[in-house]
Parts: sequence; C-alpha cells; structure tokens
Amino acid sequence: MRFRSMVCQMSSVELSGVHILLTYKCLYECDHCFVWSSPGAKGTMTLAQVENIIEQALDIPTVTRVYFEGGEPFLFYPLLRRGIELARKHSLEVGVVTNAYFATDDGAADLWLRPLSEMGISDLSLSTDAHHGTGDEKDMVSRARTAAEKLGIPTGVIEIEGVEQLSCPGPKDGSKGQLCFRGRAAEKLAGKVKKKPWKTFDACPEEPPAIGRVHVDPYGNVLFCQGISIGNAWKKPLKKIMAELDPEKHPIIGPLMKGGPAELASRFGVTPKRTYADACHMCYEVRRVLRDRQAVKGILVPDQLYGITSESR
Repeated sequence: MRFRSMVCQMSSVELSGVHILLTYKCLYECDHCFVWSSPGAKGTMTLAQVENIIEQALDIPTVTRVYFEGGEPFLFYPLLRRGIELARKHSLEVGVVTNAYFATDDGAADLWLRPLSEMGISDLSLSTDAHHGTGDEKDMVSRARTAAEKLGIPTGVIEIEGVEQLSCPGPKDGSKGQLCFRGRAAEKLAGKVKKKPWKTFDACPEEPPAIGRVHVDPYGNVLFCQGISIGNAWKKPLKKIMAELDPEKHPIIGPLMKGGPAELASRFGVTPKRTYADACHMCYEVRRVLRDRQAVKGILVPDQLYGITSESR
C-alpha cells in the first residue's frame, strides 16, 4: 500500500491494536530479523511493565486487540501468560507470534498451548522459513500448528520468501511474505539482490494510511515502525501520546507521508546512495545517518533496532 493522498487521509489517528515486544531476546539470530533479535539481545519487560502497558491499552476505547511478539515471547512464558490473562479479562482480542521452539514433541506442544487456548487467544502466528533454518525447526512449527488446531486456536504460518523474491509489501499470493530490507536484513541480505535507483522510492510501502497500531518495546518506546518512535509509554501515557500525535508534523513520519524515503533524505540533506534493495532499505539507511542529529533526538530509537548493542560499541 502506498501513501497516496496521505496528508488528508491521516488527519486523525485511531488506534485499534497494541503490539507488545515482550523481549528482544530470541533463540535464533536470523539474517532477515528487522529487530536484530539474538540469544544475547538485551531488553525484556518486567511483570510490572507488562501489566502497565495492558492497562494503558485498556485506557484507549478504540483499542480492541493486543499482540505479544519479540524476540521470542515464549522464552518468558509466565510473563506472556500474565499479559494474556489480563488482556482477556477485559475482553481484548489477543494474538501471539512465536517460532514454536517449545514444541519438541506433541505432548510439549499441547502442554504449552493449552493454557492459551483456555484463555481464548484469537491468533497464533508461527514463524518459519529458510532464514530460521530447516529440519527440527520446521518440525516444531508443524507440531505447534497441529496442537493449536486441535485446541481450537486460530493459527497461521508466517513464512518469508528467499531474497530472490524482492518486494517489500505483504504476501504475493497469500502463502509467503516478502523480505523487507531493514534491520539485520539491510546488512546481511540487501547486497544479494538487484537494486533500484533511490529516486524510485518516493512512497512508504509498509505502513497503512492511518496509524491503527503501534509497537511498544521493553524500553517503553512506542514505535510507528521499527526504529521510529512517537513517544515513550514509561514516561507519558499511551493515550496522551496518541492524542498529541500529529503525523504530518512528526520529523520522520511527515517526510515519509509526503514522499517516502526519497523525501526523507531530501528533507535532511542526506546524500543517498545511487541504489537500494527496496524502500525499507533506503529508509533504514537514511535513518542510520540521521540518528545523531539533534532534530531527531529520541525519535530514531532504540539502539537495538539499529544493530547497536553493548557488545558492538
């Protein structure tokens, strides 16, 4: 979806979903991961923070659903269950994204998923593709899917095409999604595909014409897109952040609304490379150049989403 007529379409913001990045930690370190997850990644919500963000979501009447993501949210199973329990208590729809590492056999898959079924989650999204690996990982996803279907949990599989299937927005045929070259993929995979001139990236293909959902990470960052913050939920209530948001005046979102990554580079005087893998790749690379500028201080965060960790400094 392109940002055609964005200025008039995005005059109001009505939030319907809050996606909770429970942790940046994951068992895998996938080349295509746009949040740079890994076994050594820092950043996991506390119990108090999980309860706090659910309560903040409940304070916004238009919010009807929450998703728990990561990283791998099942690594912190008690936190995940508490968050689901609290959300369901207040009739919010709940979804969970996982790589199903816990489904080591049929019994284990049932053991881990049955409590979620009893709480009534609305969606279980299982992530698997060539970038995660093959063999046991695919078997675990298959077991989890079978167990979920037996338990009556609506289930889908998130599978990303290989790098040869270049195009950022959404699935091609409903079966596999397509790579977006941001985060780790910008470093690890963008060099493997044919690139296009930077001037062609004059619209953002990823975010819809209205901000219907945000991600909140373990540091409280309220993310319009990975690495673009509109506020911090630990410092200001989410309801107030959304009420005060004027997308057209936001230093990063505004230019993206007007003319995509090409406009973002032009607005800040960034000299782009001649070509990029896709719009996400250009946007990500331009934002990396901008991170130290005072005009966007506190917006292009956290370090984690730009591949900067304590080990890499």
